[in-house]
Amino acid sequence: MPFSPTKMTRGTVTALWIGGLRMKCTAVINAGVCGFQTSVAADSADDQMVALTIESDCEKISRLGDALNGKQIDGYEEIAAGFGGVILSAARETLSGCCAGCAVPAGIFKALQVAARVALPREVKIALSGE
Repeated sequence: MPFSPTKMTRGTVTALWIGGLRMKCTAVINAGVCGFQTSVAADSADDQMVALTIESDCEKISRLGDALNGKQIDGYEEIAAGFGGVILSAARETLSGCCAGCAVPAGIFKALQVAARVALPREVKIALSGE
């Protein structure tokens, strides 16, 4: 019996369950005042190993994408490792000179969590105001 895809969208995060087995998550990250946009596709066939595809108009984030694209990342190990995991370690190595407050590495991490089915696809928002 074939399965039909189930799609969940919350803001700029879309998750697609295919056949009850494979999970794909896409995220669009607008980093802020820099104006750069990044798209992340996270795909897992087994709810644990996640492949990332990262595209950005930011040169520095593109280098981070080059370091992570196509690499199989263990979603559970990534969460257990915290700030020492593959994604944030690669961010530290490739984003030198980049704003330390860049939201993109956190967005990549969140997409991985959704693809590994340890988080639901929910929009993350940081609202800033000056007074």
